[in-house]
Amino acid sequence: MPKITIDGKEYEAQAGQTIIQVATDNGIELPHFCWHPALTVAGNCRMCLVEVDKIPKLQIACATVITDGMNVKVNSPAATKGREDVMEFLLINHPLDCPICDEAGQCKLQDYAFDHSRGVSRFVEEKTHKDKRVAFGPNVLFDGERCISCSRCIRFSQEVAEQPVLTFVNRGDHVTINAVPAESFDNNMSMNVIDICPVGALTSRDFRFKARVWDMSFSDSICPGCSRGCNVRVGVRNNEIMRLEPRNNPNVNEYWMCDYGRLSTYHAVNDERLAGPRMKDANSLQQPTDNDSAARRVAQELSKYKKEEVLILGSARMPIEDNFLMLKLAKEKFGKQHIPFIPHISGQDERKLLRADKLPNAMGATLMGLVADGHYQHVHGEKAANATVLELLRSRKIKAVFALAGNSLADAQLLEAFENVEFFATCSSNDNVTSRRADVVFSIAQWAERDGVFVNFEGWAQQLRPAVSTKYYMRGRDQMHMSRLDRFGSPYDKWARSNKRDAREAWRFVQLVAKELGSMSDHAQHWKYQHTEEVFDEIAATNPEFRGMSYEALGDMGMPVASNKNAIVQPKYEEVSQTSTMRVESVGSVIL
Repeated sequence: MPKITIDGKEYEAQAGQTIIQVATDNGIELPHFCWHPALTVAGNCRMCLVEVDKIPKLQIACATVITDGMNVKVNSPAATKGREDVMEFLLINHPLDCPICDEAGQCKLQDYAFDHSRGVSRFVEEKTHKDKRVAFGPNVLFDGERCISCSRCIRFSQEVAEQPVLTFVNRGDHVTINAVPAESFDNNMSMNVIDICPVGALTSRDFRFKARVWDMSFSDSICPGCSRGCNVRVGVRNNEIMRLEPRNNPNVNEYWMCDYGRLSTYHAVNDERLAGPRMKDANSLQQPTDNDSAARRVAQELSKYKKEEVLILGSARMPIEDNFLMLKLAKEKFGKQHIPFIPHISGQDERKLLRADKLPNAMGATLMGLVADGHYQHVHGEKAANATVLELLRSRKIKAVFALAGNSLADAQLLEAFENVEFFATCSSNDNVTSRRADVVFSIAQWAERDGVFVNFEGWAQQLRPAVSTKYYMRGRDQMHMSRLDRFGSPYDKWARSNKRDAREAWRFVQLVAKELGSMSDHAQHWKYQHTEEVFDEIAATNPEFRGMSYEALGDMGMPVASNKNAIVQPKYEEVSQTSTMRVESVGSVIL
């Protein structure tokens, strides 16, 4: 293996690597704008200038391939002056938009102006003015004056999004970026250019002017938009999600996420939430109640029916911990070895990222022993052999239903079939047609308010982490996850009066019902789980697919389940197969 020296210290490298790759692998900070590890090298910005022995001129580290014995100086006087000159050049025409720019606080130009520039401008002439607020597509706005012509967005559109509609025009002192005339940068990955733009030239229509970064907390989590399970960072201000942005995981989504997941998944956390548990009174009107009373009512009602008259429904929208305890309840109290969940297939698999399966944990639910409902599971054009929920409901064999979660009654067929159900209890986080139909509804935490584990379609187990606080669960496991507003706000500050919802993990309500049912029998088995992690530890101890796993072991990147440990390596965006283009009957707009 070749060895190179950087600022007097020797490092081993891989043949063919560039200087900036070796520096990055070894934790050496080399300033750069245009280089990105997932894009081709452009060498536009010249910010990564370094001094290399035996080469008279400064070299750009992003395009200089290493050789054995190479001696590189990052912080030599010549390299430092070179970067200062580049920064002066970049700032000549850059507008003073920092007070209103969405990028302020996480802008490389700001950071490098502090660390790698002289801090003084000699330019007194009129700056060059360019177009502002140019729509590149339905979700992305471009500000030409802020652009430093790094070409990251152009290369992304060509190499990753595969919609090459962005290009440089008016090359020279008026150079800017434009979309091809009569075309729009409109694809399901377009908003990634906002994340990779090193300055504030590309902004999101959805997030624009909503919050300052230093007033937000950022927590790692998993996108629940489809079975891909993209790794994300959740940006929260005043206990509401402001935006989602991708987090690099080379085994799942690399550096990207789709626009569908970015824009459609966080509203269910912020809006139309249940205020607490509700229960219907003698007049069939839902009234607020407490969790113990609700659990007692559910247990009493379910006990009235024969085991075969009770339907227990799981949910692939919920983490494996909830489904594990729901199945445990079904086995212990109702003698059921399997319980169904209702799939939600919509559209087709895209070649990159977005899947037709809009449930984030269908694989995890299956591994827990749940079965996809046959009516909605399209297997090569034939209905699955198991009796379907619709068939059972329409036959009037089912008198009571206890559902884990999901707006399943958004499907008109199920809503009609539920007319035959005498008692219906569900766990829900949102006020929707399903929660309003229920005789008892528990108010549960959304994906961004809790811990838990999803398993994506490739068998990669990944951990949810709380980003939003509830009355029972404060955000994060330490204070570093809290923003400035969270830490220093008081009840007298308008911006600190956050809404902490009355919501808990669904498994807690399943446990309450199990305890109430147990107290009615002679052989009661008391459930004593205190934390979600305890449930997962039992899953890891009893399920061979998860053996050896723990929350600590899952960490930030997750782990493959046992059956996939040899199959899953670095990600490869699969070509769309024949089976993936099949249309599958959808369950309408199914949200928690």
